[in-house]
Amino acid sequence: MSTRVYVPCSLSRLRGVLVSGGVGPVPILAHAVTDDVRSALADLGEEEWEYAVLTAAAQDSLGLIGEDDTPRRVVLVAEAESVSMLDGAEGSVVEIDEVLPLRKIVAVHVDSEDAVEAVSAARDAWAAADAGDAEAARIVERCADHELGWFATQEIGELVEE
Repeated sequence: MSTRVYVPCSLSRLRGVLVSGGVGPVPILAHAVTDDVRSALADLGEEEWEYAVLTAAAQDSLGLIGEDDTPRRVVLVAEAESVSMLDGAEGSVVEIDEVLPLRKIVAVHVDSEDAVEAVSAARDAWAAADAGDAEAARIVERCADHELGWFATQEIGELVEE
């Protein structure tokens, strides 16, 4: 049985996925609808759980956007066969214990051009926010006001050429 996973990424890493034919090496950190997510959001349903997990992966993608990258959050949606919870982890964070071939990716979510300024500021504030800086955390949260667009796997080539 496969598990739908949401893998934080960046446009340069997406280019690497396209060139190499998959996501790796293992272990791969990702997000998934876990028992913790279901429990924390018990009054919601599967679609809302998946949206919450997508949002968490999108925020984690900020830490992967390099200085030379186009500042847009990227999340790969894939089906993985071998997924496990990290020891001591809570929430939606999981570990994928297999290389994910390109054929296992079912969609890609990417920020639109109008989010570039907010994502750039969030990328620059990411480390400080992670260290507990409240103002940096607010800057990081602001990019969550931007919705990610959905792209089919056939559109990955166009995304990395932009």
